[in-house]
Amino acid sequence: MMTAITTAAAAELTVKEAAIVDIGAAVARGEQTRLAEAFKTGFEAGLTLNEAKELVGQLYAYCGFPRALNAAAALMKTAEEVKPEEGPTYTPFKRDYDALRDGTANQTKLCGGPVKGALFDFHPQLDEYLKAHLFGDIFERDTLDWRTRELVTIAALAARPETEPQLKAHIQVGKVNGITDAQAAAIVQRVQRPNDPSDLPADWSPIPVGEPNTAYAKFFIGRSYLHKLTLDQVPAFGVTFEPGCRNNWHVHHAKTGGGQILIVTAGEGYYQEWGKPARRLVKGDTVNIPAGVKHWHGAAPDCWFQHIALEIPGTEQSNEWLEPVDDASYAEATR
Repeated sequence: MMTAITTAAAAELTVKEAAIVDIGAAVARGEQTRLAEAFKTGFEAGLTLNEAKELVGQLYAYCGFPRALNAAAALMKTAEEVKPEEGPTYTPFKRDYDALRDGTANQTKLCGGPVKGALFDFHPQLDEYLKAHLFGDIFERDTLDWRTRELVTIAALAARPETEPQLKAHIQVGKVNGITDAQAAAIVQRVQRPNDPSDLPADWSPIPVGEPNTAYAKFFIGRSYLHKLTLDQVPAFGVTFEPGCRNNWHVHHAKTGGGQILIVTAGEGYYQEWGKPARRLVKGDTVNIPAGVKHWHGAAPDCWFQHIALEIPGTEQSNEWLEPVDDASYAEATR
């Protein structure tokens, strides 16, 4: 579920450009579902298959091979389904091409002047890789123009908070190559969107999102929302998770009876019991959780999730909250 941006910001980017921005952000974050949606939107707006391949190739330099390879797999699957126009590929390099020489020239032109600095003096190996491979081997390929390469690069860097210095540098490079201040702001706003439940469609679920789940926030990674349905007979609550949100490992204890039943009402999520593989959950799924079973549940990395939680009556009931589901465990469970 892509979160909306303001009309003013959206107007600064064409549909194709917005799709390219979404591709960059999704690759950087490893959001495969969003990535497939962005490829489809791009293809509908005129993005060709070879342009999409080039975007993935560009992003390997900024996001690493693992995420680029995952993105290539998503692109291959989407292309098999959509069958987009293939489009032209790049023009072969000139016969006397020299990666370091021509890459240095490209970098100078891209940045509006020679790039120097103490960091490159300290680590000349990286300086050579940047000039010869990134600005030479990659930027020399003409399937994409340099402005488009900067669009997707700014988006990828904006998606990763640890790359803020590089983001600032590439916004400046983007300006040299035709990206306006308003367009740069629109890219960052689109990528660094807050997860706001008010942006969910009105028909997303028959259960209201509810209020922020502040009472139990310390037992969650990410934000969740709680809506009380009833406390009579069998207590029932609607629980909504923002993308990536999950609760800690926990156990419902009871001397007799007890436990919990989950009924999925919207979105996509996961449930996992200790020592077992995670189970993907979609609308209509149910989960029976007996008392005494260590488990967690929450949203998929790139999708809102909601379920009804039914508290099964029992005697001497209590909840034991345990360790968080750390990022590595969550990624392994939801891949």
